[in-house]
Amino acid sequence: MCAFRSFAVRLPSGERYWTVLDSACRPVPEADEWLLHVRLGQDRAESTTQAYATALALLLQWCTATGRDWRTVMGELGRFVFWLRYYDPDGEPGAPRRVVRNAGRVNAVMAAVREFVRYAVTVGMVASRALDALYDTVEDTDLPADVRGERPTGVRSRPRHRLSAPERTVEAATDEEVLALLRACRSARDRFIVLALWRIGHRRGEVTGLRLEDVHFVPDSTRLGCPERGEHVHVRRRDNPNKAMAKSRRSRAVPADWLLVQAFDQYLIERNACGPARRCDFVLVNLFRGEIGAPMRPAAINELFEALSRRARLSRTVRPHMLRHGFATNIIAAGATVDELKELLGHSSFTSSEVYVHTDRQRLRDAVDRVGTPRPAGG
Repeated sequence: MCAFRSFAVRLPSGERYWTVLDSACRPVPEADEWLLHVRLGQDRAESTTQAYATALALLLQWCTATGRDWRTVMGELGRFVFWLRYYDPDGEPGAPRRVVRNAGRVNAVMAAVREFVRYAVTVGMVASRALDALYDTVEDTDLPADVRGERPTGVRSRPRHRLSAPERTVEAATDEEVLALLRACRSARDRFIVLALWRIGHRRGEVTGLRLEDVHFVPDSTRLGCPERGEHVHVRRRDNPNKAMAKSRRSRAVPADWLLVQAFDQYLIERNACGPARRCDFVLVNLFRGEIGAPMRPAAINELFEALSRRARLSRTVRPHMLRHGFATNIIAAGATVDELKELLGHSSFTSSEVYVHTDRQRLRDAVDRVGTPRPAGG
């Protein structure tokens, strides 16, 4: 079988994206064109192109194995979904089928395939009728009025080949786990890292990419030439030597609370005691191992949390991104709106933020208890 695989490409500008290679290690032109467009034309993250390239490699693998041309298989994608779900190259002939990919994974692959076909139609690679096989036309009368907006009731497109999957949930670090991690920290730097991920929701690439000039922990930052008021941290995308990078090109400012400001002040005392660290403009630097004074790598954050989880004797390993989820969950529980959360997290769409808007039983009880009881006039 011809093997297709995803492959990382670095452009002369330093930007990276992922493409698809065939068995002769040659880029697949149509896939490469689209993935480069996703990275540069749509300003999507490198990780997005990696996921898309992996999905396209699977589609091309199936087409080659079954003697099909990807341009003409739109009406047969149900067979592709079955193949994704059950094909096991290492399975014994005649053995009972087992699920190889869960419904969520299959749906993610199909979402990438639909995006690719839409692009192919736009640039004339395939005929527009290819989209008819990817979408059903349904009435939108079931949609809430705020979703329909001002448009008249009519029809909308709904993706086909979508498997029923469990409702997506996020794995968030609990407040108790974070407090245990903080108690397990052996340095002011590590405490600052934990609090930065928990109190302002940074990704590991964002916190390791912070420069000193990005931290405005003064009440009146207008003195620094910054229009933002109050203590805050700027998230800016740069091509950093430690491979740290913000996911979005769009810069944002995230307000900081007194806990993080205090932790930063304590860390600065520890940092400034190290000569090589004082000469580095990155906020997070190596203080105890590796090249002292060099900026920390994003992977070092994972290593730190594995060690902290063991030291705190937690029942599970808390990953850095789980603190970002904890931040988002706490923000929503405190009454923030989805649009506020979207800006704080730096999401490009509301869909990414809505996953945090889930209710627990106590919040439902509190919502009912907040409704006042009618009383007779003058009673």
